[in-house]
Amino acid sequence: MNLPNKLTILRVILIPFFLVALMVDGIPYGKWIALAIFCIASITDALDGQIARKYNLITNFGKFMDPLADKLLVCSAMIAMIDLGRIPAWVVIVIIAREFIISGFRLVASDNGVVIAAGWWGKVKTVVQMIMIIVLICDFGGKVVGIIETVLIYAALALTVISLLDYLIKNKSVLSETK
Repeated sequence: MNLPNKLTILRVILIPFFLVALMVDGIPYGKWIALAIFCIASITDALDGQIARKYNLITNFGKFMDPLADKLLVCSAMIAMIDLGRIPAWVVIVIIAREFIISGFRLVASDNGVVIAAGWWGKVKTVVQMIMIIVLICDFGGKVVGIIETVLIYAALALTVISLLDYLIKNKSVLSETK
């Protein structure tokens, strides 16, 4: 297994530690520990792709697992944010619905022997979602920060819908392909 794939697996392994630090009461500095873990996990997302492209270590496993690891990290964090009262549930439902649609679409593509890598809009969406989560974890309070949080939430939501449409339009032929 190459380094980019190991970084992807590390990102998945970090998720329960992130959630425990964020959600379990009584952990000293739990929010800040969670923030550090989330940032480390997010950085592995950028690193694995850069390393894979630079050293030509792109694999089908990475094409499939990297976006899945991102979805697991981001969706877990957003569900936790609902419980903490930091983001509306309906926004998270729309975002997670997009992830289920794309995952189903990838399964259909995979069944037809096609592996579809993440597109540009999806990558931008993931970055904005990760920034949004970081700001929501910090929970600095105040009117200006509240406005920034709201802008990030709705930017993430808009990019989620745009990336879904882009993905479906660019890959619509997958639905008509047969084995």
